[in-house]
Amino acid sequence: MTPLPPNLRETWLPVALSRHLRARPIARMAAGVPIVLFRGRDGIGALRDRCPHRNHPLSRGRVRDGALQCPYHGWRFSAGGACVETPGIALDPARAGALGAEPVGVVERHGAIFVRVAGDDGGFALPPLLGDPDNDHFWWAQGRWRGRALDAIENVLDPFHTNFIHDGFIRRAERRMPVTMRVDARAHDIAVTIEQDRPDYGLMSRALESGGRTGSVTHYYPPATIQARWQGAERLTLCVTAFFTPEAPDRFRPFACFTTPKGLAPAWLKQAAIRAFLAPVVRQDRIALERQLATIERFGGPRFVQGPGDFLGPRVARLWAGETIAPAQEGPFAVEL
Repeated sequence: MTPLPPNLRETWLPVALSRHLRARPIARMAAGVPIVLFRGRDGIGALRDRCPHRNHPLSRGRVRDGALQCPYHGWRFSAGGACVETPGIALDPARAGALGAEPVGVVERHGAIFVRVAGDDGGFALPPLLGDPDNDHFWWAQGRWRGRALDAIENVLDPFHTNFIHDGFIRRAERRMPVTMRVDARAHDIAVTIEQDRPDYGLMSRALESGGRTGSVTHYYPPATIQARWQGAERLTLCVTAFFTPEAPDRFRPFACFTTPKGLAPAWLKQAAIRAFLAPVVRQDRIALERQLATIERFGGPRFVQGPGDFLGPRVARLWAGETIAPAQEGPFAVEL
């Protein structure tokens, strides 16, 4: 299996929703590194999940007096990783740093917890609209998936699979719609624009897009974030910001934040409707990515052929690996979806 690219450890990745981290610590993986999250006296803590004393998993411990306590010998660590107690013997304050656990960068924002394995670089940023007070938002964390995060990203960027994997839900295999596609590539990101004069033929579009549709834009913010916007005749219909946090080369955790304009319906009703319609779509993609990974493993690695509809080509993989691409504007291409 192809190792994860090292640039992922220098990326802010969501690992949990705020509501999932309460009194007890939780264990997570990000870019191949085990991490423990906890709420301490000094705020939220994110440490490598390894006690420096005897390498016991800190996630098996508990929060005591505002610090994370290892269950093996009772050493306690602050949110920043400093050792604050070694039970049974006095701790020399001058050694507190040397005895500390390894911290990772952590930020809690808009209902989610993000980590940066390489530490806090002060450059935390999110795509537009996320957390915008003029819109309603809700998060959907979907647990651990078996598959490659890169393949999941390419899945979202590829509209052609929706006619088959999601036949009847998003689009139809036997009833296609003429649209135009355009690709806008910059050195560090890439976007696909689809222009059309009506919603897709699938059940979800027909039910949720009563105001019509003029197009959509799917923007890849490397290495692990995609934002897709669906635009109606007068305003935004829906925005989905999806994060694909790789735990290991063969598994990842997807997180999605759904953004809708206020006033269309109560926020709880929109959330219930979106979840109901998307649940089978999510399940279909999950199965497809699991089967794709199983085939890749059986044959000893991926061997992809680029078809005529693969307008992004190998550029997504290069961006995923931290490389730059040549800026370009391509299209419009006439296709049927």
